[in-house]
Amino acid sequence: MLPAALGDWHDLAFFAEDWPRIRAALAQDPRQTLPPAPCRFAALEAAQPDMVRAIILGQDPYPTPGHAHGLAFSVASKVRLLPRSLSNIFKELQADIGAVPDTGDLHFWARQGVLLLNTALSVPAGEAGGHARLGWDRLTRQVLARLSDRPRAFVLWGKHAQGFADAIKGPDHLILSSAHPSPLSARRGFFGSRPFSKVNNWLTSNGQAPINWADPDAK
Repeated sequence: MLPAALGDWHDLAFFAEDWPRIRAALAQDPRQTLPPAPCRFAALEAAQPDMVRAIILGQDPYPTPGHAHGLAFSVASKVRLLPRSLSNIFKELQADIGAVPDTGDLHFWARQGVLLLNTALSVPAGEAGGHARLGWDRLTRQVLARLSDRPRAFVLWGKHAQGFADAIKGPDHLILSSAHPSPLSARRGFFGSRPFSKVNNWLTSNGQAPINWADPDAK
């Protein structure tokens, strides 16, 4: 049974061809799996295909219990000590546009059409990359292909995300590639990349409203 909130994503071939096998593998895995099952497809549920204007591609969910809640790089508002990747994202956001959100909950980005998608939608607690070979990459490629139907902004942080660039088809997209915001690589090209203002400049040049990256209460 698929969540009704998947909406227009439910007809991707992944859900008939791959999800039953992955679901069975997760059920048999004795390790704690993150995020909790009800959050597994939260990124897709929060940003339906027609509303997506920008895609930020992550790798896999945070492996620390209490952090991952289904949106790439996002954490629940109650999490005060931010994961280091998100902390670096906020440092770049501050440098780029001069403001950051009060919490690490990025659902308000999703409500504006920013798809925060990980290339794997599950991870064993404490084992980053532990589910990378389950077959989640098939979903990633199908989502990117679906979103290639009209010009959109694609933000690919790190070599892993950039390995999916070939799934983006068609002309006129904005494709931004840089180092990953993790502490291991942020100083190798993520800091100073200014992705947030670049996305907004591209959106406005194409007659769209900019993304409000900093204020979840703005109307």
